[in-house]
Amino acid sequence: MDMLEAHVKKHFSLSASSLAEFLSPWKTYHAERKEILTHQGEQEKYLYFVLDGVQRVYALNIEGKEATLIFTYAPSFGGVLNAMMTQQPSQFFYETLTSSSFLRAPASEIKRIMLTNAEIAQMINFGISGALSGVLDRLAELQLMSSEEKFRSLLKRSPHILTLVPHKYLASYLGIDATNFSKLMNRVKI
Repeated sequence: MDMLEAHVKKHFSLSASSLAEFLSPWKTYHAERKEILTHQGEQEKYLYFVLDGVQRVYALNIEGKEATLIFTYAPSFGGVLNAMMTQQPSQFFYETLTSSSFLRAPASEIKRIMLTNAEIAQMINFGISGALSGVLDRLAELQLMSSEEKFRSLLKRSPHILTLVPHKYLASYLGIDATNFSKLMNRVKI
């Protein structure tokens, strides 16, 4: 719980009573490697806070091709957040890439707390706004940058990612073929 509390305090100032209320529904949870926590078509039941491990959110097209959209790792929030907030079935999968430890809180509890505590609702809206900003930046990267520029941008944003995530998932995240990713790795000086 200390890591979650420190993360909240680092990014947002809550009163002691609001912080205690926000921390109250979280419980520890462990998932093995390659475990799907949220399936496409399911309701997102939890908000996760990653303590250890690496996860991804991905989508499948009609032919079954995967596209990795987001990676999560400590210390960050995870899950299919849009499905949690809208209470609609998820369009995506949330999967562990490694054995992972979390704190997780029921989505219903987070929503209830948001309705009764304006300070927590403001904090969560602030977090969602930051996430949306990141998504828009990522869309611009995908639309406007070359493969090499996307790769360099990823390394600038998350220099440690090459040691955390298998390269096939990084290639998918960047929207390039795995073979081209290997060539890119050999060509770009890190």
